Amino acid sequence: MPSSFTHPAVPIALAVAAGRGRVAWPLLAAGIVASVLPDVDFLGQWLGIPFDSDFGHRGVTHSVCFAVLVGAIAALSATRLRAAPWLAFWFVFVACASHGLLDMLTHGGLAVAYWWPFSGERHFFPWQPLASMPASVHRFLHGAGAAALRAEARWVWLPCLALAFIVRLGRRRA
Repeated sequence: MPSSFTHPAVPIALAVAAGRGRVAWPLLAAGIVASVLPDVDFLGQWLGIPFDSDFGHRGVTHSVCFAVLVGAIAALSATRLRAAPWLAFWFVFVACASHGLLDMLTHGGLAVAYWWPFSGERHFFPWQPLASMPASVHRFLHGAGAAALRAEARWVWLPCLALAFIVRLGRRRA
């Protein structure tokens, strides 16, 4: 999986693209939380849930269905997020749904049950430029983790922020 540092690239880029003041801080915070929330499924290991079950890692919580649920909760919380319900839904939905898509860019670990419950099949993209993040702190800080972070910067952060600034510049000129 990409690191918890990289999943927030999508909601941050969306906020940058929207322009200053268009995405309130509470909505941005909700988007950032939603972008990493799918990895809550990792706790299932401690509850005895098999790693490769639908309710295990990269299962239900990595699906579009889960992202719709999280987006709906955001829409119901729109007042607290200082956003219109439709904006809260879409912003948080995209942030959460992007998690599974980014995980499909990794080469390692389990594939993603993105279309659960409509399909139990797990998916990776044919092109997988990102390494799965090492689980150990030592490997994260030395070698494998550093290389994975460099790949994430190149293949996720740079394109997300470049596209965000292009959209923002286009919006200013329009």
